[in-house]
Amino acid sequence: MARSVWTGAPPAATRSQAGPVAAAGNDFILADVIIAFDVSGRRLGRIVLPLWRHSMTLAEAMAEHCPTLPRLVDTAQGYKLRALPEQHAAELLSDSHYLPLLRQRYERSYVDLQAGYDAWLAGLSGNTRQALRRKHRKLAQYSGGAVDVRVYRTPAEMAAFFPHARAISAASYQERLLDSGLPENSLPVMTALAEQDMARGFLLWLDGRPAAYLYAPAQGDTLLYAHLGYDDTQASHSPGSVLQMEALRLLMEEERFRWFDFAEGGGQHKQSFASGTIPSVDLLLLRPTMRNRMTLWSLSAFDRTVATVKGLVNRLGLRGLRKLIRR
Repeated sequence: MARSVWTGAPPAATRSQAGPVAAAGNDFILADVIIAFDVSGRRLGRIVLPLWRHSMTLAEAMAEHCPTLPRLVDTAQGYKLRALPEQHAAELLSDSHYLPLLRQRYERSYVDLQAGYDAWLAGLSGNTRQALRRKHRKLAQYSGGAVDVRVYRTPAEMAAFFPHARAISAASYQERLLDSGLPENSLPVMTALAEQDMARGFLLWLDGRPAAYLYAPAQGDTLLYAHLGYDDTQASHSPGSVLQMEALRLLMEEERFRWFDFAEGGGQHKQSFASGTIPSVDLLLLRPTMRNRMTLWSLSAFDRTVATVKGLVNRLGLRGLRKLIRR
């Protein structure tokens, strides 16, 4: 599957000594951004631009107005905004003289952790609720009548959680196919967050060993859906879904956090558990230069080509090709 990927990179030489520059008063970061053209994990090309980049927090997404963009300094070519509510995007585009490009649209999903487990479950669709209960019951029967999910909070607990989670991640399809596994070097950050009670780890145990993991760092009173993976050999028991269900139950009982944010991007898993969604976009705003016009033309052409091929493959039912066109 073809995809365009935005990833932050170290700033250009003119800013390398100080690192990425943060805008005063907000979380915008000025850094070189790689806009890569990837097909099935193969990079066909890339464009590097110095941009103000920012991913909207859930609190910002729920706010009435979008954040004020930092001043576009001479070294910056524009802005990269992720998880921007559609209404905020419309506000920016209504009076913007920049070149815009909407990269993707999706529903940002979240869970109200103060609603209570029963109320949250009742708020799901009937089909989803029945499916989750069936999966939970099936796994409980397989594991001897109970579901064993353990939560990890403290630095010592996070240190115990990490090797199990990392082992599952290394073998999971999320890491093999989507390059979204739990990073090998993430334990120091996880431990530092745990020292401030700003992270949670969850493990689902089957047959005496971990079968699924979930890691969620905190941002204020919001836990972020960062990494989830499961043992592919246990897929028939739905370990990922059951773990997510149990993790939300434990978080609601704990009453430490207000929200669980599934963050950027859509997906059936996220929407199945959500108690609310926010229509969102990833937006690129560039200076109106000739080079930037060519950049946006290239990106638009790439996205249209991928969408056309994907639609053709789906219509023709070419399952083999479908695996090669993953965005």
